Amino acid sequence: MTPTETALIVFACVLTGALLGMYLRVVIPEQHLSTETENVIKLGMGLVATMAALVLGLLTATAKNSYETQDTAVKHTAAKVLLLDHMLASYGPETNDMRHFLRRTLALRLAAIWPEDRSEHAKFDSPEAVPAAQALEARILQLSPKNDSQRWLQSEALRVGRDIMETRWLVLGGLSSSVPRLFLMVVVFWLTIIFASFGLLAPRNATVVAVFFFASLSVAGSIFLILEMDQPFDGLIKVSSAPVRYALGELSR
Repeated sequence: MTPTETALIVFACVLTGALLGMYLRVVIPEQHLSTETENVIKLGMGLVATMAALVLGLLTATAKNSYETQDTAVKHTAAKVLLLDHMLASYGPETNDMRHFLRRTLALRLAAIWPEDRSEHAKFDSPEAVPAAQALEARILQLSPKNDSQRWLQSEALRVGRDIMETRWLVLGGLSSSVPRLFLMVVVFWLTIIFASFGLLAPRNATVVAVFFFASLSVAGSIFLILEMDQPFDGLIKVSSAPVRYALGELSR
């Protein structure tokens, strides 16, 4: 289910809860809506609202941490690719083919993860990604260093290449949702009964309905933003491709 679909469901649930509360105010006998009863309702819903706010804050922090982790991994990878290219260039002209191969591989990964068509999803399961990394490592291993400087550059290039592969696996491992669906369902339930209590205590007029509409829209918007951050390579809130594009531009010089 996409973040937009989930947000629409949240909006419908919360607004329905508010309207249901307004309806119950009419059908419930007056003695059940005394001042003492209203005070108890306010106290109970205040407790639920506090718990809902805490869990929403937790979900926001979790999604934000997931987004920032992936963003840091992209920047780290771009920097390591530039470092690897610099080491290969320092090794000598015999690494020119490897540098061209590295540039082509980076361009393909850029097109797969950040496609020009925004309607397409990021592709991480490209079958050529792992063989390409292994092929580059094999080429570096086949180099024949002639002095201590080249031997050091070869060993460091291998280390940086493995670091890039490790970062890629970390990114792949973090692609699953970090927002527990059970938490989300509980929060939506809490928000629905909170709005139902608002409707139960509110007068029936167009202004109140309008307020409930925009309040429900705001709640759904917050859930939408949380879920958008939780999928950092798809949707409206994406990890920036600028570091990778910059690295590709530097490699193309």
